[in-house]
Amino acid sequence: MGEVAQVFEIIWNGEVRVMQNAEALLEIIHERGKRGLPLERLYRHLFNPELYLRAYGKIYRNDGALTPGTTGETVDGMSLSKIQVIIDALRYERYRWTPVRRVYIDKKGAPGKRRPLGLPSWSDKLLQEVIRSLLEAYYEPQFSSQSHGFRPGRGCHSALAEIYESWRGTTWFVEGDISQCFDRLDHSIVHSILAEKIHDNRFLRLIDGLLQAGYLEDWRYHETLSGAPQGGILSPLLSNIYLDRLDSYIETELLPAHNHGNQRTTHRPYMRMWRSIARLEQKGHREQAGKLRRELQRLPSRDPDDPRFRRLRYVRYADDWLLGFSGPRREAEEIKAQVGSFLRDHLKLELSEPKTLITHARSEPARFLGYELVVHHNDTKRDRRGHRSINGQIGLKVPMDVVRAKRKPYLRRGKPAARLERVHDSDFRIVAQYQAEYRGIAEYYQLAYNRHRLGLLRYVTERSLTKTLGHKNKISVTKVWRRYKATLQTPTGPRKGLRVTIERDNGRKPLVAHWGGVSLARRTTRVVLNDELPAIWRKPPAELVKRLRTGTCELCESRSDVEVHHIRRLKDIQTRDQAPQPEWVTHMLTHHRKTLIVCRDCHENIHTGRSQQQYSRKRTLESPVPG
Repeated sequence: MGEVAQVFEIIWNGEVRVMQNAEALLEIIHERGKRGLPLERLYRHLFNPELYLRAYGKIYRNDGALTPGTTGETVDGMSLSKIQVIIDALRYERYRWTPVRRVYIDKKGAPGKRRPLGLPSWSDKLLQEVIRSLLEAYYEPQFSSQSHGFRPGRGCHSALAEIYESWRGTTWFVEGDISQCFDRLDHSIVHSILAEKIHDNRFLRLIDGLLQAGYLEDWRYHETLSGAPQGGILSPLLSNIYLDRLDSYIETELLPAHNHGNQRTTHRPYMRMWRSIARLEQKGHREQAGKLRRELQRLPSRDPDDPRFRRLRYVRYADDWLLGFSGPRREAEEIKAQVGSFLRDHLKLELSEPKTLITHARSEPARFLGYELVVHHNDTKRDRRGHRSINGQIGLKVPMDVVRAKRKPYLRRGKPAARLERVHDSDFRIVAQYQAEYRGIAEYYQLAYNRHRLGLLRYVTERSLTKTLGHKNKISVTKVWRRYKATLQTPTGPRKGLRVTIERDNGRKPLVAHWGGVSLARRTTRVVLNDELPAIWRKPPAELVKRLRTGTCELCESRSDVEVHHIRRLKDIQTRDQAPQPEWVTHMLTHHRKTLIVCRDCHENIHTGRSQQQYSRKRTLESPVPG
């Protein structure tokens, strides 16, 4: 069975201790998933502290790490002893998931509507990340290649590239959207799907407890009879495992039933006219043949209504899916109805009728992942052989309503204006924020052939930026350009832009923020998918984990059960006056870190704001004696 399989048998079937190397364990589980073999005794691997340290190193940077759930616990104060408390509770099956704190955020693309988010406590987040890593290692090689949401190495661009590269000749787009997918996941179906491959009742009970933990809204408890909380670390993976049933149904039943014929038959009117042109040219009637040839160039060479040729293609990103069909509309409607019936009968989900549309590919655009999808038709575009090369090709476009919506925050009365809420920030932060916002939009639409339309957004954003800097510094826009103008070196050559530089002491490199240098040329390179997860897992552990393992307080240098002090942003602890700063603030600013390894006493002193004299006294009393 090979070396990896032998190690797996020793660990899973033998009575040996839990494997300590987290990366090697995940690779073994990944190999098991590739072979489609069931998992047994998975629960006891939750006793492995290395998995928790790996999980901590991955999620401590998340914005929500310092956001409290219902218990007020956050990543601040993380320690090795906290990991041991979680493991001890799991070992005796005493771990209880806390209800999530429910908040609401505005729903994109739906003004007036709000999306519920569930905020777990920090211990629950950490345990969810450990479970997610185990389940992802096992299920990832079994997922469909047409699924692109919430998967390593895949995303919106890989899904769109798949459509662009292999959906040529599509006649109908069936845009699918599952109504309230996360909120309607049936717990019994989730349990049955997991139980097919995971033969460990303790692990399954733990997942059931997570799904049924409930939520607090306005400090009132509500049960969760279905669904997985949006905002939970494990919820996206559970939804992929759930919707993998839909992928399997479409790939094993719908695609084979609606894909037949190697190619379309030749179009008879085209062939008759082509023969007439040949006869006219043989008789020397060049002028008549030329007129017919111009008409010939408007006819399809292959029969667009060939009843023996059908093509159906599929792609999914989270709960949004898209079908591309070459055939009559009647069959496209039947396919839509079949998908809706499967979701309703087997997964207890419903299609959102207002968002599930059948769109004619050449007459109107379809929407998918924020792009407009069209099918090109132009009889005058020809390749080197004289063939019509663009007909049937998928085109990805930037929707103009998106451009208008993105311009709106920078406009006042229809003209670019200063963002007054930002004038209290530093020039460096203003430029960096404008650049990040514009670059994010431009890079997301890098596959669009009309990406140049973002030039209008660039103009409005640039004018707003210079007016904001001018308002802050009480100078004109022209003087802003004189002060910060720079030539930026980009892969497409030198470009004019703005640059703000902050010099730093101790020989460190200066901080640089710049505006400009983002090319609006369409990216034409092929997206290459890499599903080799073990290569991803071989990353070295986070530096924070290495510092935590040392067990040494970075303030008083005592060796004890240390904790990690976390802050959101370094600017939150910076003071503008010249008053002396606490030692812990100076230490974090000097090392440019948002984390600090401290003992319990020092951590309490940080939060209570006690005098810093005790740090120096404690260091004198507790520092190790040199040998």
